[in-house]
Amino acid sequence: MKTQYLLIGEIVKPQGIKGELKVRAESEDKTRYSRLKSVYLKENDQYIEKRVLSGRANGDFAYLQLEGITDRNMAESVRGRLIYVDRSEAISLEDGKYFICDLIGCKAKDEKGQEIGTLTDIQSPNPYTDVYVFMTECGEMMMPALRRVIRSVDVDAGVIVLDSEVLQEIALWPDSPEVRDD
Repeated sequence: MKTQYLLIGEIVKPQGIKGELKVRAESEDKTRYSRLKSVYLKENDQYIEKRVLSGRANGDFAYLQLEGITDRNMAESVRGRLIYVDRSEAISLEDGKYFICDLIGCKAKDEKGQEIGTLTDIQSPNPYTDVYVFMTECGEMMMPALRRVIRSVDVDAGVIVLDSEVLQEIALWPDSPEVRDD
């Protein structure tokens, strides 16, 4: 399900004494932090808009100066908060790429329409491929997100179609004691 706001970072700590924030960057495009006009902080299920006075990135972190946060104590008070942008300000994605938040909750089906499960997590253990985690009737199932297994993705309908033959080859199921080889 598409959401209006997209996560782009988490406030890690104050940076200096003038209210600048050190942010764990959650965007592939690290240059975007210097172009931001405004961001949203989530507070009690509401998104509060904050104007960005300045922004920069360095490695896996971004540094933001937000309107209304003028000293270290104020910056400390927002430590741990998540930072979002409005979907209209989202980066453009190449064809075949999707925002993680749009994929989570999608139903997986095979090419015959047989339901497989619901996507609950996407892990990135290496730079080459993500691992999709599905909750199925038989428990948790994991699979590498390979083009040969993913036939189609429709985030508007909330459906991912998987190739059942390839899935049988690559799907990982947690071992349970009753099926484990001794």
